[in-house]
Amino acid sequence: MIKAAVLTLSDKGSRGEREDLSGKTIKNMLQKIRANVEFYEVLPDEKDLIKKKLIAYSKKVDLILTTGGTGLSPRDVTPEATLEVIDKEIPGIAEAMRMEGLKKTGRAMLSRAVAGLRGKTLIINLPGSPKAVKENLERILDIIQHAVEKIKGNTEDCGR
Repeated sequence: MIKAAVLTLSDKGSRGEREDLSGKTIKNMLQKIRANVEFYEVLPDEKDLIKKKLIAYSKKVDLILTTGGTGLSPRDVTPEATLEVIDKEIPGIAEAMRMEGLKKTGRAMLSRAVAGLRGKTLIINLPGSPKAVKENLERILDIIQHAVEKIKGNTEDCGR
């Protein structure tokens, strides 16, 4: 069982002005890989707060999925916060998500999402819209369980 945390990063969502459909989408999709969402929060786009939560949850869970804050607006700081707390970047995850998004819209190239490790926790930034979350997470969902097993020390060969 994968222990997970979901962080929705939205100023409007944190003030109760917008329903968090993206976080709910993530929670529902994680059931497909038997991941248990132990923590779920909606936070404002504040870099220091995001960093604090990523650090705290990385001590408690195997996987942290964020949604929101990966675009170009001045308040979009999720990738910067993530890069400041991870030990190792895993660029292939974000690249795969952008490639999947580009099949539907050229705007996917504007996503600045990153993925990486903090200790033994996998952290992945997802876009903010429920549709983009679903498309991106569908693309990477099958590798999450394998990645978590490897992070925890599984030494079996990766070849299929």
